Amino acid sequence: MTAKDAAAPVDAAAGVRIDKTTLPNGMRILSERTPGMASAAIGLWVESGSRYEEAGQNGLSHFLEHLFFKGTERRSAAEIAETIDAVGGVLNADTDREHTCYYAKVLGEHVPLAVDLLSDIFLASRVAPEEIAREKDVVLEEIAQIEDTPDDLINDMFHQAYWPRHALGRPVCGTRETVAGFDHDACRAWIELRHRPDRLVVAAAGDVEHEALVDEIAKRFGDLSGSAPLAAGEPPVSVPGVTLHRRRLEQVQLCFGTGGVAVGDPDRDAAMVLNACLGDSPSSRLFQEVRERRGRAYSIDSFLCSYRDTGYLGITAGTRPRWVAEVVEIVVAELDRIRREGFSAAEIVRAKGKLKGMLLLDLETSDQRMERLALHEMYYGRRITSAELAAQIEEVSNDHIVALASRLFTSAASALVLLGDVRERELDMNVFGGLRA
Repeated sequence: MTAKDAAAPVDAAAGVRIDKTTLPNGMRILSERTPGMASAAIGLWVESGSRYEEAGQNGLSHFLEHLFFKGTERRSAAEIAETIDAVGGVLNADTDREHTCYYAKVLGEHVPLAVDLLSDIFLASRVAPEEIAREKDVVLEEIAQIEDTPDDLINDMFHQAYWPRHALGRPVCGTRETVAGFDHDACRAWIELRHRPDRLVVAAAGDVEHEALVDEIAKRFGDLSGSAPLAAGEPPVSVPGVTLHRRRLEQVQLCFGTGGVAVGDPDRDAAMVLNACLGDSPSSRLFQEVRERRGRAYSIDSFLCSYRDTGYLGITAGTRPRWVAEVVEIVVAELDRIRREGFSAAEIVRAKGKLKGMLLLDLETSDQRMERLALHEMYYGRRITSAELAAQIEEVSNDHIVALASRLFTSAASALVLLGDVRERELDMNVFGGLRA
């Protein structure tokens, strides 16, 4: 027997009904049928990722994501690929620090096939020693590719410098040393530890029937048992300061980070508006000042990096070594200005319009709907409608932004990581002086 939730919310902006069923073993199944949509996206989400790993296990969640596509008891790796290709579908996966998602996108008529493939790779992977050996080389190449891509590498470097004594500071892919140590026993032990039904969420959106989906999932996952803890230890403690990584590059990649918000922080809506005004679009302050007015970078972006219990606001840019100090000074001055003044009414109106527009544009694809459905369930325990999200954004005031910036933007919460041909003498190491609490 399964238990269907009594209340199913209706997203008025989307015109769809959201259904949720919890299996007796604790596995959650959510669906959102969207009229007029031919595709269906189905995601099998595991509340497990690199933050749950011990130092010697770093990268194991990501490694298993690769390994699961290398053959099951019923299908070879080639047959897995051929089966999804034969219906014009997509089958893939993605690992982050707090979750891993295995997903498929197919025409609605092929939902049973998609569920069969997802359950097969997740529950019946062979985890064969010969495949483990081969996949180590593949993952090592992925690590090498990141290391050869400075604007990707800088983000891992910042996490490590900002949270050096916590799993959130470690790279999702792991390191050469940890990947080299993975074996059959380590893979099987991780599956038994983390892949428990109370940490599994199935989300589907598009041309999908909820009751049929529940039947398919229950048939395959109903016998799965056990439980796994949700969070791993205490939140990380940030370490302020400047970290230099010398490398002969044409540009210096920089990542500046300061205090941020957790996913469920009551101030998250204010943080979203602040970030939209600050640097996540061509109309933002940092882009206009650094690129348009001064020509000191091709791109400069700000972003919110949020996890279950912590987060930071980050700013990344690539610039010439001789301009690094100037770009950092602009960033610090702008953050200090926001602490004192906030933004103009026009900036806030524009940012709110952008955020609300993006909420609705994300509803145009089944995979975006599926992802939002899953993330809301994992982090909030319920689906937050577009109308509710838009109302929360609209309520943000400049006073709210100033108060938030005053709390977050301090020297004690700030760090700067530089990758490139820059020397310590070329930079004022007291770069955070303008953000003293």
